[in-house]
Order: sequence, then structure tokens, then C-alpha cells
Amino acid sequence: MAKIKPFLGVRPAADKILDVASPPYDVLNSAEAREEVKGKPNSFLHVVKPEVDLPEDIDLYSDDVYQKGRENLYKMLDEGVLIQDEKPCFYLYRLIMGNVDQIGLVAGASIEDYENGIIKKHEHTRAVKEADRIKHVDTLNANTGPVFLTYRARKDINEIVEDIIKENPLYDIETEDGIKHIFWKIDQQNDIEKILDIFADIDFLYVADGHHRSASGTKVGQTRREANPNHTGEEEYNYFLSVIFPDNQLYIMDYNRVVKDMHGNSVEDFLKKVEENFNVQVYSNSEGYHPNKLHNFGMYLDGTWYNLIAKDGTFDKNDPVKSLDVAILQDNILNPILGIGDPRKDKRIDFVGGIRGLRELSRRVDEGEAVAFSMFPTSIEQLMAIADADEVMPPKSTWFEPKLRSGVITHLLD
Repeated sequence: MAKIKPFLGVRPAADKILDVASPPYDVLNSAEAREEVKGKPNSFLHVVKPEVDLPEDIDLYSDDVYQKGRENLYKMLDEGVLIQDEKPCFYLYRLIMGNVDQIGLVAGASIEDYENGIIKKHEHTRAVKEADRIKHVDTLNANTGPVFLTYRARKDINEIVEDIIKENPLYDIETEDGIKHIFWKIDQQNDIEKILDIFADIDFLYVADGHHRSASGTKVGQTRREANPNHTGEEEYNYFLSVIFPDNQLYIMDYNRVVKDMHGNSVEDFLKKVEENFNVQVYSNSEGYHPNKLHNFGMYLDGTWYNLIAKDGTFDKNDPVKSLDVAILQDNILNPILGIGDPRKDKRIDFVGGIRGLRELSRRVDEGEAVAFSMFPTSIEQLMAIADADEVMPPKSTWFEPKLRSGVITHLLD
């Protein structure tokens, strides 16, 4: 059973929501964040990317950065830019991007469920990034970015959600990227009890996006649990901030690859090696090739787009990991031909979210990088199958859109 918890949400005052809501911390680099906050003193980037208020040469992992984030968070609370609800609540967060419409339940997710495998993972975390998030959560005493969880859709939850969204929302905004963000508070005890009862009947939750946030929230909670002789299990540090979506509403985009050099191969030699495991066809449309089915790949090389189709026998169809397109590309091109053994560490490869489009791939190759690959998106069914098998995906296998905004809701740890 999944254990979730209502909490005293920290959120923007109604007239401040557009000022506060910001992109997530990990979709902007520091230079982009500095530009983004110009003229925006209440942007939540001051909390999640606090280096924007410090010298440009600051060490991003210095204590000063985390302390600045804490200072900015509690200053926004003191000034009434952020407010805290007076009773524990659940919330609903609706995102609309074109034809994509998804509604998630905002709740505290249990670190004990994370420890026991009720919350399932499908990715490894990186030690440096995890350490950064641990220090951020611990210093600010808050989960400032939600973990994106999913579950197998249920009619009973949908019915409760449909009733609640008939009410007036707390926020209904459209951000500069055209995405609508609509937010409700669930504070009626009978609704809260219904939600708790239903989730108690859910076997598993799955981390869709936010493996570092869930790991860091859990580790901060574990440290505080060990240090508290009066620990009960109900303290706020036993839960991390999450937004939980039904699986049939999620939209996963392609997560594409760009490689900086040819690893000593000429274009001709490289194509010959690729043809050993792929059927290779020139694609005449200059806009680029976006794969429309599994085991097909786009490739942009030397001013030309190609369609690659993986040959039979080049991957294990019965292996949920090895049959992923990102694994097929890694095992048949990136590693053996381009020498990229560990894409998590190799600086010769970069990953480009599908939201940026194919033109971003061709632009980067035209400006000096060697080759780019466009991917068919990983499905939510593949993600869950791998998590159920206690396996892990290759890095950068999924790109979820639309993104949750930071600052819409925050969870304090005491």
C-alpha cells in the first residue's frame, strides 16, 4: 500500500503566483537563470538557483549558495509573497499543453515507501547531483521541487478529481511558454479521507521524473530520523513533496543525443560501420527525421538526415532494458563506434530534450559537433515494466512535458 500525507503547503499569495512560479532548477543553467530573474525579485529561481544573487564566479556547491536559498525562501514567507496553509491539505495540479491535459495529486510521499520499494525507481542517481540536492533540502529545511510520480490509473481516483475540479481553483495561469497551470486545494476532511483510503489500496508508485529529488528527500529524512530520539514516523521529514499523476495522462517526449566528435572515424567509415547493424536510408526532408515507431532512429551527419532501422538480432527483444531504443543506440553505435562507454560521465555526448525540436540537433551539428540522433520516445509502459523488473534505464531515457513549475507549492520539513 502507498502511504501519502496531506501537509501545510507553502505557496504564493494569489496575486503573486505569476511572479513566483519559475522553471525547475534543472532546466536552466546559471547564466540562463541570471537572465530569467532580471526584473523578477519574487521569482522562485532565487530559491532554487540562488547563485543568481551571488557573484558569477561563485562555487555552485559552496555553503553560501545554499544559505542564500534559505534566506530567500524565508524572506518571501516573511514578506507575504509566500503563505502557508493553516491545516494539512492535499492539492491538485493541472497542466495543459496543447492536447496534453494531466492532473496530479500533490501530497507528501513516504520515505519508508521509497526505502521498501513501494515507490519504484528506474534510474541511477549521480553522486554529485544527489549531494547537491541533499544539501539544498537540508539547509532550506524544505522540499522546494516536487517529485513527479505516477500510478496505474484508477476510476475511483478520477471520480474524486472530477468533482474537485468543478470548484474554483486557487490559481489559473498561463506561463510565457503557453502552458496552463491550474491549482486547487483539497481541505475537506471527507475528501482527504477518501484519497487516503484509495491510495492505501495502491500497490506501487513509480518515479517518473525526479530521482535525485526523491533520493535526497529520503536521505535527509533518514538523517533526521536517526538524530531524533522521539521519532514517531509522522514528522514532516518522513515525507517528500510529490505530484502523483495517473499513467494514462502522461506525455513522454523523445530525448535526443548529440556527439561532439567522430572518435577518429571518417564519415564514410562511420556509415559503413553503422550499416552493419542498421538499415540506413537517406532522408530527403531538410526539416529532419522524427522516428514514428520503435527501433527507428534519425541521424544527422555531414549536412544530411538519415533514417536508421535496427536489424533483427541486434538487440534482445525479450529484455525490457536492452530492447529500449536508447539502449539499442548505445550498444550498437555510441559505445562500439563512437567510444562512449558511460554516457553518464562522458563529456563527448550531450542530451537534448525533444521540446527543443529537430532543428536544435541540426544546428548543433552544423555549428561544429559531429553527429546527432533523434529518438522515438520511451513509453510509460516501458518505464513501468523496467521498474517492476527492478532494472534501471540507461541515462536520459525519458523527457516529460509539460514541466511542473517551481514555487507553486513547497513542503517544509518541520
